[in-house]
Parts: sequence; structure tokens; C-alpha cells
Amino acid sequence: MAPARLVVLISGSGSNLQAIIDACNNGEINANIAAVISNKADAYGLERAKQAGIATAVLSHKDFDSREAYDAQLMNVIDSFVPNLVVLAGFMRILTPNLVQKFKGKMLNIHPSLLPKYQGLNTHQRAIDAKDDIHGVSVHFVTEELDGGPVILQAKVPVLADDTADTLAKRVHAQEHIIYPLVVKWFSEQRLTMEADYAVLDKKQLPAHGAHYPE
Repeated sequence: MAPARLVVLISGSGSNLQAIIDACNNGEINANIAAVISNKADAYGLERAKQAGIATAVLSHKDFDSREAYDAQLMNVIDSFVPNLVVLAGFMRILTPNLVQKFKGKMLNIHPSLLPKYQGLNTHQRAIDAKDDIHGVSVHFVTEELDGGPVILQAKVPVLADDTADTLAKRVHAQEHIIYPLVVKWFSEQRLTMEADYAVLDKKQLPAHGAHYPE
């Protein structure tokens, strides 16, 4: 099976990008990262990509008059690298319907909550404020609904009595760096698809909350 071609979109430090780079380099994932694209020129993830010999591109949203104009050009840049899969790894942009439709079933996102809980921002503080015992992270297919696409895999972490948003985030990040490469691996092995409004793994429909790591 030929290696999958990935394009990764980032806005920040790129720690999930690094986890995927490492998994590709050590043979866990049968894929090559064709490019890393950022909307911010100072995103440290671009340096991670350069250190790994991966092509990079910066497309600043500040150079465009509208989200539609930005996403149209972003689509062109992504297309130029001919990916099988687009991976959102801390890309802090709300995508337009045209872009989402273009890569439907071929775009993944990771979100720091047990979806459908806590869509949007500040998920760790919201879990603490709600006095939740359990928090976590979800990998899902991207659809037009923000953080609302079919969930593929979740990992749970405990919320401790003395947690701050930062300490809880660290616990969640550790799980992110495990489950995101795993989902990319499934996709690259053609084991994972999106059908209608649900995810399918090994020809079996996943439940609404996805699979759970560890099983």
C-alpha cells in the first residue's frame, strides 16, 4: 500500500504535529507529511516541520478581506500538495462550508473535550467549573458544524480536586499525542472512512462517541 500524503494545518506550537511526525518517522504510520501550512508566520510548528525536512507554507488571514477569500486560497495551497488527508492540529480558524465540503471525509480535527460536551474554547476550565470527574479529548471528522463532525476516538482523563486549567490541559495533551497519530494511522491504512454522519472503522459503524482509547 502506497504511503498516504498528509497536509497538516497549524496555528501554534505544533505538539500534535510533532507526535505525527515522530509516528511517521518511526514507521508507526504509513504516511508522508507533504506540507505543513500555518496562518501565523511565528507558529513554532513551522520550525518543527523545517527540522523534519517538511515543506512549509504561511498563508496569513490578515492578507484577505473575508473568510471566503482566505479559504479559497487555502484550498489552492492544500491542493498543490495533493493530499489524501488534511489534518487540523491546532488550526485556530473556523472553516467555510466550501472548504469543508472540498475535503469531506478527508479532514480530521482534534478537540480537547469529550464531544459533544464543551464545543468551542476554554474546555478545561469549563470542565472544572462544571465539577466534572472525567474530561478528555476527541478526534473527529470535520463537518460544517463546529466541533460537530463524527467522533472517531476519545481518551478520558480524571479531573482532580486541585486541578487548574493548565494542569488538566497537560494531562489531556499527553492523550492527544497518543490518539491523534493512531487515528491518522487508521486512515492511512484505509481502515477508517466517513459515511453520511458517522465514522466507520474496519467496516463497522462507530458509536456516536467514537471508539475509546485504551479499548
